Amino acid sequence: MKIMQIKKGFPYDLLLDADPSLDHIERYLKVGSCYVAVEEQEVMGVYVLVEKEEEIMEIMNIAVREDRRGKGIGKKLIHDAIQRSEALGATKIEIGTGNSSLDQLALYQKCHFRITDIIEGFFDSYPETIIENGIPCRDMIRLSYSKI
Repeated sequence: MKIMQIKKGFPYDLLLDADPSLDHIERYLKVGSCYVAVEEQEVMGVYVLVEKEEEIMEIMNIAVREDRRGKGIGKKLIHDAIQRSEALGATKIEIGTGNSSLDQLALYQKCHFRITDIIEGFFDSYPETIIENGIPCRDMIRLSYSKI
């Protein structure tokens, strides 16, 4: 599997899997860099990396194709984002996910991210209620990784 940056032909099906707001996706694609995990010329996963402020990067979107989940691709994408961020001089990497995204919360913590904040009601403004694992997604859980 190879992870590479793309500047067009974004895999919106995957990006929308992680964030159902096309407006949000379009906004961070304009200011960020999009990377895809490719195997046999097929996109297996994607993430978008944005410089938030000096020395702080944020993974704005990360998704793995449904039929490829649980095979370590998400972990590889996160480690790639960490390496690229550090190469750009970042000392901190942030990521956010919904309170109902239990698998994602577990993955990020396994990759040494720590919960740093909760933004109550973040997803309340989305046009449709997001339900994951039988839980309404309402709050954003913020996590960060700092090089030790």
